[in-house]
Amino acid sequence: MSCELILVRHAQASFGADDYDVLSELGHRQGAALGAALAARGERIDAVFVGAQRRHRETLEAMAPALALDVSAAQVLPGLNEFSSGDLLDARFGNGPRPPGLGSDREAHFRILRDTVLAWQREEIGGRESFVQFTERVLRARRLMGATGRRVLAVTSGGAICRMIADVLEAPPAQMMHLQLQLANCAVSRIMIGQGGMRLHSFNEMPHVSGPGAEFVTYS
Repeated sequence: MSCELILVRHAQASFGADDYDVLSELGHRQGAALGAALAARGERIDAVFVGAQRRHRETLEAMAPALALDVSAAQVLPGLNEFSSGDLLDARFGNGPRPPGLGSDREAHFRILRDTVLAWQREEIGGRESFVQFTERVLRARRLMGATGRRVLAVTSGGAICRMIADVLEAPPAQMMHLQLQLANCAVSRIMIGQGGMRLHSFNEMPHVSGPGAEFVTYS
């Protein structure tokens, strides 16, 4: 029994806003464009899973009309949720001053976040969820989806996708974050699961981006 996992990173959220977990106006258009691009390819979707965060559901809702998907039938899978970057930054910096650019300058913010996640992976900082716990729940979600033996669409976040991929590649934990920083909003990655094991079929596909669609390439 084989399975194809079609892993979609959520569309652009609201970087710098009080609530990041909401799609931007561009994010809604990204999701709709991805749905249309997948439909134009004739993609068959047998089952749909979605993380429990708002940006996951809003991305799926934007994709659904073109693919004729019933959003209410999607299985909500908290194992697909992102790690809490805010919790990790609190664990690293506590009540002390925050570095310049955190939460306001994308380049500075993601450089700081990268170093924070790498420290978390090395168990140099704590948090409500350890890296081991994060890994366990993400890989448990992958096993659950893979057990369906179907073509599965899963809308999730970059950290969860790249943790699954790093595991398939048998790469060191740090590779998760290096991959994540390359993964665009609404990018598609595919994992094939069969009797011979798992393999990465594609990474960071952007079928919705072509020509004037360059504005759709975002990373936060």
